[in-house]
Amino acid sequence: MGRRALVLLAAACLAGCAAGPRPGQAKAAPAPRPPLAFAQDPYPSTYRPLPRTDTLIRHVTVLDGAGRRFEDADVLLTDGKVAAVGANVTASAGAVVLDGHGRWVTPGVIDIHTHNGDFPAPFTSLQLEHSDVSEISDPNTANVWAEHSILTQDPAFSRALAGGVTTLQVLPGSDPLFGGRSVVLKNVPAATVQAMKFPGAQQGLKMACGENPEYYFGDKGRFPSSRMGNFAGYREAWIKAAAYKRKWEAWQRGEAKDPPDRDLKLDTLAAVLNGDIRVQMHCYRAEEMAYVIDLSKEFGYHVAAFHHAAEAYKIPDLLAKEGICAVVWSDWWGYKVEAFDGIRENAAFVDAAGACVTMHSDSNIVGQRLTVEAGKAAAAGRRAGLTITPEHAIQWVTLNPAKAMGLDRQIGSLETGKNADLVIWSGDPFSIYSHADQVFIDGALVFDRFDPRRQPVSDFELGRPSSGRRP
Repeated sequence: MGRRALVLLAAACLAGCAAGPRPGQAKAAPAPRPPLAFAQDPYPSTYRPLPRTDTLIRHVTVLDGAGRRFEDADVLLTDGKVAAVGANVTASAGAVVLDGHGRWVTPGVIDIHTHNGDFPAPFTSLQLEHSDVSEISDPNTANVWAEHSILTQDPAFSRALAGGVTTLQVLPGSDPLFGGRSVVLKNVPAATVQAMKFPGAQQGLKMACGENPEYYFGDKGRFPSSRMGNFAGYREAWIKAAAYKRKWEAWQRGEAKDPPDRDLKLDTLAAVLNGDIRVQMHCYRAEEMAYVIDLSKEFGYHVAAFHHAAEAYKIPDLLAKEGICAVVWSDWWGYKVEAFDGIRENAAFVDAAGACVTMHSDSNIVGQRLTVEAGKAAAAGRRAGLTITPEHAIQWVTLNPAKAMGLDRQIGSLETGKNADLVIWSGDPFSIYSHADQVFIDGALVFDRFDPRRQPVSDFELGRPSSGRRP
């Protein structure tokens, strides 16, 4: 080959290289980029189970939270998990054996709506005027996180534990349209919030319908001042969030050189659209709940639950069809206009239609008696002619709230392999005369009514004997 031919060959090669891959040749994939920034948790859980021993509880009545009842049964906890429920269960050598004659066992109670820690006791004038439960500077405070306000020394946590509550969702308040992110906690004594955070639990976005945002901002001459203003506020925010999410996704695909500027409000809303955060919506009236469902379809997200849903009984079929839980009280209503149409049969009627119903507290007092809340609601249903068994009603404070928080694979029922969160009751858990005798979380004995060493005491209570003990 002559010199001229070599020059022509080299030129052809260079031209081909500059033109990129030949037809049929795969284009090199761009280097992967970090996960979406708004889907990350920079404050991860540091929770570790407390010291625990394998435990066999014998001769108890069990409501397993999955709809079954066992009489004179045994429950075995092994390595922090439920190992067996039934008759004549045996345990390995070294397991603690508890005699439960005359007592009942249920899954740990779950309070899906509390403000413990954000609205701590003792309640002083400072909390009254500067509560940490709501960020009220704007109708959209989706940028705030409830966990950043929590006081772990709030005595309400140990009071709830004495009522059998093993898991709580702490929500921001309901004055803004978008109140901010919730956090799911294990009810264990700890010095930091991260040490209480339920590992892997999704956050929730607290949103609010109706009178709260309308009155709070309207009375100050600000937007929104009406229910139609509320919905305009939701829609404007979701439109911005959808655009924000598209920008991040384009950057992740390598279609943009630089990532978008972070916006903490849009971070939260984009994470909802991405399926990483569950919507927990404060809503009383049936009309508004129906419109919120349409709103969620307009922008492509799912509502996990309507809280304070006083009129859920008017639309039970719609809730069942959409897979949305109604989170309710047994007999709270009438304290504001949108709560006038509540009825005691609300939970029972929603349940009878096949929809998910769960009780909630919204109060550190009610949070100590959630099984009694379920008992009152079930009794109202029975008076209306419905058949509601104890083994079914217990799900209203165990399995159903677990479903609404996306944790039903781990907690909410006493099934083999689930977390060993349970309560030994002195008697029927729906009776006002029953007590939580012992409470276990991940197999660890966290509360014992008969042992002061197993009764968590907060900093506020040091040196102050309780009314039940001598100094």
